[in-house]
Amino acid sequence: MDFSLSEDQEIIKRTAHNFLTKECPTSFVRETLRDDRGYSPELWQKMAKLGWMGFVFPESYGGMGGSFLDLTVLLEEMGMAGLPSPFFSTVILGGLPILEGGSDKQKEEFLPPMVNGDFILTLALTEASGKYTPDGIEVMATKSDKGYIINGTKLFVPYAQIADYIIVVARTEDGVGKDGITLFVVNSKSQGVTCTPLATITGEKQFEVVFNKVEVSKDSILGEVGNGWSIIEKIWPKVVVGACAEMVGGAQQALEMTVNYAKEREQFGRPIGCLQVVQHFCADMVSDVDGCRYITYQAAWMISCGLPCVKEAAMAKAWCSNAFKRTTAKGQQIHGAIGFTEEHDLHLYYKKAKSQELIYGDSAFHLKTVAEQIGL
Repeated sequence: MDFSLSEDQEIIKRTAHNFLTKECPTSFVRETLRDDRGYSPELWQKMAKLGWMGFVFPESYGGMGGSFLDLTVLLEEMGMAGLPSPFFSTVILGGLPILEGGSDKQKEEFLPPMVNGDFILTLALTEASGKYTPDGIEVMATKSDKGYIINGTKLFVPYAQIADYIIVVARTEDGVGKDGITLFVVNSKSQGVTCTPLATITGEKQFEVVFNKVEVSKDSILGEVGNGWSIIEKIWPKVVVGACAEMVGGAQQALEMTVNYAKEREQFGRPIGCLQVVQHFCADMVSDVDGCRYITYQAAWMISCGLPCVKEAAMAKAWCSNAFKRTTAKGQQIHGAIGFTEEHDLHLYYKKAKSQELIYGDSAFHLKTVAEQIGL
């Protein structure tokens, strides 16, 4: 099999790497994570001018009409840089549901401004249960004269405080299954919407969003009433594989930092990279990183070809969740005490690995999906 990137993808990778190396050093990452906004509007506009927000969106909406595999290459570079940005929440969590389930009017209203960097979007999916399954949805949308009234609380909503619109997953009918779930595009400035920041290990911006009698019109519904979970199911492999691509980049960066350190750090007159145990640890890290990359790109390729890949996406997330964590942990062992300090860059990736291990489902969640897909 040929796992090499195409010429265009090599250009994407090289351009993104050079851009992020210049614009997103670790000093910028630390500063941005401390900022209440959690991102740089200036950098956001630069990314928009490069066309990054429009990679997988049709040219008719100002996009580039590229494949999901192209986007995967870009996401890997973002993960490698540790870029703090609402890119993932806007493009994947916000833009893809609109592209998948929105009406022509909704696509025209939201996608061109999003591609231009004028709109920031996010998805309010998880609640107190932390589940990524239909039975975790308890926020209710009750029918009214003007449309619907939404009540309830969402948790772990990324970049809710700066989002222009929030896609809310809510129940329009009683029940616990996927029937009766509807998606609404809600203006974040609507009366009754309250965002409260949540403390995170990485410093990334996640929020509790309370909807208290929030009125929305029928025009805010994505797709059909009661059929919203089908949109989530269609975009879910892209959400999962996109997260895996970021983990691949983060793991690669942790590996490179560790190998360079092993070459430079000397004990008893020679580099510690000469020690067999250090060499074995680095070999284990390479195995994990390459395993992450190949299983992620296999799923991304299937998505780009329009092939069913629920199993492959779940396999990728189950593997990457553990492998990224193992890679950064071994990197810290090789670095020794300095790798655990706030001053060292490795801790940024160790925390990121712990965060991404859980987001969009941990390994146990996805292994269960794999088991179901093979008929167990």
